[in-house]
Amino acid sequence: MINKLRTIKKRYDEINKLLTEPDYLNNIEAMKKLLKEQANMEELINIYNHYEELLTNIDGAKELLNDNELKALAKEELIELEQDKELLESQIQQLLIPKDENDDKNVIIEIRGAAGGDEANLFAGDLYRMYTKYAEKNNWHIEEINSVEGSSGGYAQVEFLVKGTNVYSKLKYESGAHRVQRVPMTESQGRVHTSTATVLVMPEVEDFEIELKDSDLKIDVYRSSGSGGQSVNTTDSAVRITHLPTNIVVTCQTERSQIKNKERALKVLKSKIYDEKRREQEANLSSERKSKIGTGDRSEKIRTYNYPQNRITDHRINLSLVQLDKIMDGHLDEIVQTLAIEDQKRQLKE
Repeated sequence: MINKLRTIKKRYDEINKLLTEPDYLNNIEAMKKLLKEQANMEELINIYNHYEELLTNIDGAKELLNDNELKALAKEELIELEQDKELLESQIQQLLIPKDENDDKNVIIEIRGAAGGDEANLFAGDLYRMYTKYAEKNNWHIEEINSVEGSSGGYAQVEFLVKGTNVYSKLKYESGAHRVQRVPMTESQGRVHTSTATVLVMPEVEDFEIELKDSDLKIDVYRSSGSGGQSVNTTDSAVRITHLPTNIVVTCQTERSQIKNKERALKVLKSKIYDEKRREQEANLSSERKSKIGTGDRSEKIRTYNYPQNRITDHRINLSLVQLDKIMDGHLDEIVQTLAIEDQKRQLKE
């Protein structure tokens, strides 16, 4: 632990030096990266400095144990100092857990109705409302990017941007298959059906993080469909972009302006490419993969929403709460916090 702290302190001092060099002073993006890296180290460096001072004081108290007059006083002080040391070491261990560089980013969420036909699309709509209400409670802002409505309501697919403070840190555990058990409105016999909707949470990517070549893009424009105002169906404002190297396809038709739809589609495309690269990197780091809460893959069943019993179960951490109605109204904090704590525990063990 000490060696790791010293390495971090060395890097912190190195950053302070780099920030005064002309090459960085004249490069805004490089400067921003360094300042962000420095800010992430700040709390740990302050605690480390306090820890070093504490170790010096402990050594001093141990020397006083040889002094007959001060021995009793030194023993008392040593007990307090050792308690402080234990507390600081616990804090340092928490801070040494690698910080997810995406935690403070906005997110793009994609929800799709999966198995279950119309009922799956209706559930996808319910999940969209749940996240919308959770965003409101956190003073986040939601912008819809693209949607395909289900024939009986809900969404076959909906993509939206969530903007705010530390959005990814709270929503990153939501990727996966969400299963619902309830009696559909069309069910005359009162039987409980099981349907699924999939959720994909991606960090919003800065322009400089992913560079797209024009030659790698196939851009199609077409007439928008669905809601969006009187002129939405009369102009070729909808945009579909295909990234040829990865075959990732994104569409956007929420804006009346083709230019704005293209900007939004490119934003989603960059996030999808970034997310795919990140998953590939993590797949090569088996230990990191094992320590995470879930894989983040769309196919992984992470949660069951049981309406007849008003129960929600997160299968990754074996957490069951009999308050489904409350959670669907946007009260996700208990689940989010429990997932974050369990994630920390696993990473500490790793």
